[in-house]
Amino acid sequence: MSSYHTPVMLNECMDGLVLKPDGVYVDVTFGGGGHSKAILNKLDSGHLYAFDQDDDAVRNEFDQDCFTLISTNFRYLKNSLRMYGVNEIDGLLADLGVSSHQFDEAERGFSIRFDSDLDMRMDQNNELDAFKVINEYQQDELKEVLKSYGELKRPGTIARVIWEAKEKKPITKARELKDVLRLFAPKNQENKFFAQVFQAIRIEVNDELNALKEMLTQAQDILKPKGRLVVLSYHSLEDRLVKNFIQKGNFEGDLKQDFYGNKLLNFKKVNRKPLLPSEKEINRNNRARSAKLRVAEKL
Repeated sequence: MSSYHTPVMLNECMDGLVLKPDGVYVDVTFGGGGHSKAILNKLDSGHLYAFDQDDDAVRNEFDQDCFTLISTNFRYLKNSLRMYGVNEIDGLLADLGVSSHQFDEAERGFSIRFDSDLDMRMDQNNELDAFKVINEYQQDELKEVLKSYGELKRPGTIARVIWEAKEKKPITKARELKDVLRLFAPKNQENKFFAQVFQAIRIEVNDELNALKEMLTQAQDILKPKGRLVVLSYHSLEDRLVKNFIQKGNFEGDLKQDFYGNKLLNFKKVNRKPLLPSEKEINRNNRARSAKLRVAEKL
């Protein structure tokens, strides 16, 4: 299991959930099952429901009566749980982004390390993949993806260069895309630049930010009062949405008030600032280096 994905900030996540032995909990990003296993160790008459849209995650499923794996995108959280008769929960954990397993499987196309096909689908049944984004999107659409999801400088120029290259010959491999864009990569920061490009395409392929917003909105509906929301994010786009949702009650970051000036909030933050991984954990698991953990309690 650890070779599939090492759970990030495991103890901090468990502390944040404030696990009750008879509680109902949801892990919306099952992956290698590391976080789920730790939750199950704290339950007796309770139940854990886990979500994962990646078919590979099924191999890590636990054969326990108090565990249910739901193989779908977490954006279908509320309806999926309702099918099991679950209308409210005590806590929800989300470890966002790409798992170590997905990065390490060359054929999945997530990593800049491999010369793989342009895929990047978390759910391999999806029709949209990285090849289609690169080769079939209009130039303006590609510019918007790079600007909004990669936070890249000169997204219009980068989009134009990709467009001109694919018009001559389809771009099918990660190496081909990197070769097309190599001139834009700042010296000694090539990996960071390509990671931003790949991140932008991946977010578009998997509609990650919209799925996150839908999941958080539904989590708000089904968490019991004093129920815990525990979210690990790995880049500023995710973290900004989570932060605004917890602290402002919406994704735009505009604090809304009622007629009497009372803040319209559904959560209170448990920690003043997001928790960060220890240096020891980062040395042991480099993927943890960019993690931010936010914990909130339902009002």
